[in-house]
Amino acid sequence: MSNEDFAYSTAPEPHKARTQEILRQHPEIRELIGPNPVTFLWTTGIVAAQLVVAGLVSAQRWWVIVAAAYTVGAVGNHALFVMIHECAHRLVFKRKVPNQLTAILANFPQFFPGGISFAKYHLKHHVFQGVYELDADLPNRWEARLVGHSALGKALWLLFYPVFQITRPYRVKEVRLWDRWTATNLVVQVAVNVAIWYLLGPGALLYCALSLFFSIGLHPLGARWIQRHYLTAPGEQETFSYYGPLNWIAFNVGYHNEHHDFPSVAWNRLPQVRAIASEVYGSLDAHLSWTRLLLRFLSDRNVSLFSRMVRRDRNNRTLDDPVKPDVELLEAAASAQVR
Repeated sequence: MSNEDFAYSTAPEPHKARTQEILRQHPEIRELIGPNPVTFLWTTGIVAAQLVVAGLVSAQRWWVIVAAAYTVGAVGNHALFVMIHECAHRLVFKRKVPNQLTAILANFPQFFPGGISFAKYHLKHHVFQGVYELDADLPNRWEARLVGHSALGKALWLLFYPVFQITRPYRVKEVRLWDRWTATNLVVQVAVNVAIWYLLGPGALLYCALSLFFSIGLHPLGARWIQRHYLTAPGEQETFSYYGPLNWIAFNVGYHNEHHDFPSVAWNRLPQVRAIASEVYGSLDAHLSWTRLLLRFLSDRNVSLFSRMVRRDRNNRTLDDPVKPDVELLEAAASAQVR
């Protein structure tokens, strides 16, 4: 792997074959498949808590707002990202519309209207992991070159990660940038932001915006964006789990190999997947500390945005063979129950 280019693989993404093998050995995992409606209660409670904190700090000095956003707000908004992620896989309710409405609700304290768009691109990521033209989880090549290998560059990239992330959909093929639900998410979020400003004050809206940046940026919780697919161990493993204590406040989002292998298993049952197939997941490299990973990412010049595995075809079909964007097919492929 060059330090100035991605690593390339001619093999298909690793999860489909591993899922089949695990199910052959442990068919009881099928019993874990299905939504968890309690997630809606968690979503409602966290949204309410975030808005209460926003109102409490709104009239405080700027440094109090920053401190509250980094400590409390980042944790709350990160948890809401996990709730949105669950909605993307229809793991809150069985039907699509209630999940979409829950995602829009989870978006309320997050300032930027990304709840609906996330689902479209995230499902594509599951189906076409590592395909540069189809996987928005991969950084842009210009993005990786701009950030480089320095600690300062990588720190600024993490700090402004939401800004970089919104540039990636323009690269991704076969997903409609706008649709009715995306527009609805935008209109509702603008209305919520105006209401927060008017009812709670501009300081409250600043708290929400800073909480967004910290929750997925320069923060120990933000290290999960590095943890998931950055090549931080020798070999060709391209997905990594995190088994540290922050899973308690991050709703088990660290169980990433387990999630990719079984995307129709809700967050609360992912530890059971690992326990049942312990001989599989115990043999894979994993992270035990997001803080340690964050510091390594910043200090190790050999780990950069190019430390990702990519492939040049869509599951043995060339990219020159066009496929119409069909979100329903993507949802079926990425979220359907394992038969």
